[in-house]
Amino acid sequence: MSNLRWYVVHTLTGKEFTVKKALETHLLNSPDDRKYFSNIFVPTEKVAEVREGEKKITERKFFPGYILVEMELNDKTWYMIKNTPGVTGFVGTKTRPVPLREEEINELIEQTKEGKERPVPKIMFKPGEAVRVKEGPFKNFTGNIEDANLEKGKIRVMISIFGRPTPVELEAWQIEKI
Repeated sequence: MSNLRWYVVHTLTGKEFTVKKALETHLLNSPDDRKYFSNIFVPTEKVAEVREGEKKITERKFFPGYILVEMELNDKTWYMIKNTPGVTGFVGTKTRPVPLREEEINELIEQTKEGKERPVPKIMFKPGEAVRVKEGPFKNFTGNIEDANLEKGKIRVMISIFGRPTPVELEAWQIEKI
């Protein structure tokens, strides 16, 4: 029977991938320790933003400063994780790491898959916010957000065309907050 559970490991911010690589390297060089580990995971999502007039897709960490490790917790594995450069500790009580529930890790993995398939806007928009269109045929028009469907990356903005309020559906990367 396997005692593998998912644990959240706190790292120095910006060192998540360095810690992951260090743990993977240690496990490659230590076959005895490998049996206690199954997966080391940095949850990320793709994010759409406009830089210098071009739409760019970048990757953003879901939880900066944290990685997820599927492992069997014992004194040896606890010590190995705690002594990895860049690791500050486990999430849990002061004396004992608390494993994630199965539903939590499944939901997180699902969110990560969705984030990789469909980029989300880097900046979140809410109905009622004033925005300026920075790309496309309505460039430099201003208006208010009527509806924001962030799953699809579409934002409906009410802009004034020929003195009449007109709803226009735009991509999130085409607008910016005023």
